[in-house]
Amino acid sequence: MKQKKFNEKYSKKAAKKPVKNKRLVDYRWILTVTVLAFFISLTFSFFSESTIPNANSIVAVVIILLFIGIGILFDMIGIAITVADIKTFNSMATKQVKGAKLAVKLIQNNEKASSFCNDVIGDICGIISGSAGVAFSNILSESLHWNLLIVNLMITAMIAALTIGGKAIGKATAINKSTLILFQFSKVISCFCRK
Repeated sequence: MKQKKFNEKYSKKAAKKPVKNKRLVDYRWILTVTVLAFFISLTFSFFSESTIPNANSIVAVVIILLFIGIGILFDMIGIAITVADIKTFNSMATKQVKGAKLAVKLIQNNEKASSFCNDVIGDICGIISGSAGVAFSNILSESLHWNLLIVNLMITAMIAALTIGGKAIGKATAINKSTLILFQFSKVISCFCRK
């Protein structure tokens, strides 16, 4: 009974407020991010597919760990962008601190920036590390004469465990140190941006 009165009371107040006409779907951004995902995925796949079959086991493992690490790093950056407090970066921007203006822009566009970091880079790295793992397991199975199915399962499970565990640690770190992570990222990226 109390819940019903609560809902009626506050839904009436909410109904009185004018609703902003906000565009729900940004088709230009969807097209841009799709094209970017295609070319980034193509580049990463080319690097992975052209390197792993000709590499020794240590280099192949390093490449797989590199993709997992990039995925975790960009997942952290995406979360930091979403969680970071804009007031801190506004204050830094007024003092002309390098990277602060870029950080403000990223926070203001956090939906797109975090989508790019988490979904585009993070997901691509997850997919590429998985396909690189399959290529590596084929090489490992042939060279050591082990059962391909078992090697595939073990490597796939290890990649999944490292990715999920790494992202879990990364998420906690990004939430607790969002300002520092975003500041460092913005400082590096601002070196490649025009003033």
